[in-house]
Amino acid sequence: MIYQKEALHIRELIQAKDVRQIHKWLSSPEVLKFYEGRDKSFNLEDVKRKFFNRDDEVNRCMVVYQGKEIGYIQYYPINTDTSNLSDYQGLKGVYGLDQFIGETEYWNKGIGTLLVTTMVDYLFNKKKASRIVMDPMTTNVRAIKCYEKCGFQKVRVLSNHMLHERKYRDCWLMECNHE
Repeated sequence: MIYQKEALHIRELIQAKDVRQIHKWLSSPEVLKFYEGRDKSFNLEDVKRKFFNRDDEVNRCMVVYQGKEIGYIQYYPINTDTSNLSDYQGLKGVYGLDQFIGETEYWNKGIGTLLVTTMVDYLFNKKKASRIVMDPMTTNVRAIKCYEKCGFQKVRVLSNHMLHERKYRDCWLMECNHE
């Protein structure tokens, strides 16, 4: 286990245990609307290639709430290998964060806020991050409100930043600084 807060546990992915769960989520149009895009279809091999046995600096984790796997989160140091956010290249202690709750019945219950605040606490206190950044699409209003509740602030719009459903989308560069 990487970290725990209240009924929320964050642990590293285990291929034998988690590949089918992630595949289920990345086959759901409701989830894909916000993560990856509904035009992307993931088979089991795609999931294995994208989420497992990678030799990079991305830490891929399962989100477990009250004993049930409900989502995915990843964190990584921002550098030229992990990010195209040029604002932070060469700075120490800057981490990126991406996540989704794959079990839609857990949406709009405050669990996303608990997840993000838990990871912010982990990154600042255990990884000694100086700041954490995210880049949600500007149209993902629910996520942006969640991130703002967790202390993230909008820095600027990243125009045509993310290819999503065959179009380049604008994203907010959002940042949370360690106080």
